[in-house]
Amino acid sequence: MKSFVSICSLVFLVISGFAQSLEAYEQPIPGTAVNFKMVPIPAGSFLMGSPSGETGRDNDEGPQKTVELSAFWMAEHEVTFSEWDAFFKNMDVPQTKPIAVDAISRPTAQYIDLTWGMGRDAKQPSNSMSQAAAIMYCKWLYSQTGIFYRLPTEAEWEYACRAGTTTAYPFGDDAGALRDYAYFKDNSGDKYHKVAQLKPNAWGLYDMLGNLTEWTLDQYDDNYKKLEDQAKDPVKGPGARYPRVTRGGSYLAPAKESRCANRISSLAEWNKRDPQVPKSRWWLTDGKSIGFRVVRPAVAPSKEAIEEFYVSYLK
Repeated sequence: MKSFVSICSLVFLVISGFAQSLEAYEQPIPGTAVNFKMVPIPAGSFLMGSPSGETGRDNDEGPQKTVELSAFWMAEHEVTFSEWDAFFKNMDVPQTKPIAVDAISRPTAQYIDLTWGMGRDAKQPSNSMSQAAAIMYCKWLYSQTGIFYRLPTEAEWEYACRAGTTTAYPFGDDAGALRDYAYFKDNSGDKYHKVAQLKPNAWGLYDMLGNLTEWTLDQYDDNYKKLEDQAKDPVKGPGARYPRVTRGGSYLAPAKESRCANRISSLAEWNKRDPQVPKSRWWLTDGKSIGFRVVRPAVAPSKEAIEEFYVSYLK
């Protein structure tokens, strides 16, 4: 098997100038009435992390490093229950293009109400999923559409969230304006909300901050000292199950945790009340504010590299 680094070099390959042709599109899910919008994110470079003087800054947000990214598409909003249920509720009925499932990869039943009384309206973001569950959804989506979908890298997520800005928030440094763009502690009413109800950032992405905290691909490190300056499409590949990086704050988080650069490491405690032995790879009993959105690289890797990518995260 190729090394993870070589797999990623294929995953993030982009042809020079190709980014100029990217356009937004609607992705239907075959066999359903569900679709979702993918927004083009241009290639470019940005300063990852936060400056030492930023209000609310944590030590794991630096030192700042310049990062270069290839073009990609990102989902306009977090994966909703209608999108998730196209997968979750239909694994036992004929699929447009069947995906191999087994006792490990098949979704297990939710043993408690993981919406926590907040409901599962079709346009609400799907919550309480592990990173493995999110990646299995991406793999299923690939099997149904023939298009390679995955989670964003941590760098891609921050780059897309900033949308060309260098401030604490995509709209500036004034936390007072956050309620116009995000459901967070001060305006959420302690619950998540339907996606795309507030203002998007400059690149047309909704709820990058607030609502649900979003999974990325990266293993968590407590600073950027090991991140090479001028790195191209960096990603810290899978290691131990914990900790991995989530981003974006949530409906439970204060404004200072809902900044572009804020990082949240996943914890085993997010599943501490799971009664199953072994604990579920799918659901988080204590991660009710965790969700995800998908991305698509501008140029897809080979079929072999795609399969190796999924294996590397789901083994």
